[in-house]
Amino acid sequence: MKKSNQEKKALEILKILKQLYPDATCSLTYDSPVQLLIATILSAQCTDERVNKVTPELFARFPDAESLANADREVLETLIRSTGFYRNKAKNIQGACQKIIEDFNGKVPRTMEELLLLPGVARKTANVVLAHAFGINAGVTVDTHVKRLSQRLGLTKATDPVKIEKDLMGLLPQEDWENFSIRIIYHGRQICKARTPNCQECKLAYLCSFKD
Repeated sequence: MKKSNQEKKALEILKILKQLYPDATCSLTYDSPVQLLIATILSAQCTDERVNKVTPELFARFPDAESLANADREVLETLIRSTGFYRNKAKNIQGACQKIIEDFNGKVPRTMEELLLLPGVARKTANVVLAHAFGINAGVTVDTHVKRLSQRLGLTKATDPVKIEKDLMGLLPQEDWENFSIRIIYHGRQICKARTPNCQECKLAYLCSFKD
């Protein structure tokens, strides 16, 4: 089937991103699927760098779903306070871990549908866990960087993350859904920043519809 101009553009962007960031991977630190799940929940409205400063002590004290589910709420809140929205995050972490124990035999589920049943888990978190814990490309992770750059590059006109994800899934091969997302995040952090995009240094500038 003939590729559309948008698909060709998306593939060209992906090719360049792979060249620019060949070793790009999830920047959260974790040792198990449940730890990745918790770290991703903590990363909401927070940088991965900050999360990685919090999780070593958190996981040293509460390394698995059972210990997190049974943790003292105030202790948990204190440990994650610096990630912001710590009360709600602590509630969701414990709710998710309790459900994992009760409904999934203590194992993080491996499908989008089941992950979305966990408190605090939407498609973004589920996509991260599926891709990096299990190697399953169920969708495109859409965070603030992916949203911003996809709009600037003209790959979507949508503003809703679910609609942006659907647009990107239609333009990219499934095996590259997470490859695209993780690399566009790197590019957003290093070059195409929200307030001060470095367009002169950007290798994607000739494909970009963004104007200062």
